[in-house]
Amino acid sequence: MNDPLPMMLSFGAGLLLGAVFFGGLWWTIRKGLNSPRPALLFLGSAVLRMGVVVSGFYFVANGQWQRLLACMAGFIIARLAVTWLIRGKQKEEHHAPES
Repeated sequence: MNDPLPMMLSFGAGLLLGAVFFGGLWWTIRKGLNSPRPALLFLGSAVLRMGVVVSGFYFVANGQWQRLLACMAGFIIARLAVTWLIRGKQKEEHHAPES
């Protein structure tokens, strides 16, 4: 475990998995509010997002807890980044134009 490359790649994979998971959640919420079948959309999205993330964690970890930990750290950082980006976008949408 002296090689930093697998840890950096695991962290990057965690960032990608987090972006897919939380970006997909944001998309699902936005689309689900106007959907004729929101329960089906939310359930399908949850199953798909969790399947992708759990599979990703499994393959990235490759039986090594250090890689799993690096991937989880990237996942959490991606959550913070997506939350920050969405809040900024919502502020822009609700901001009244100045006269």
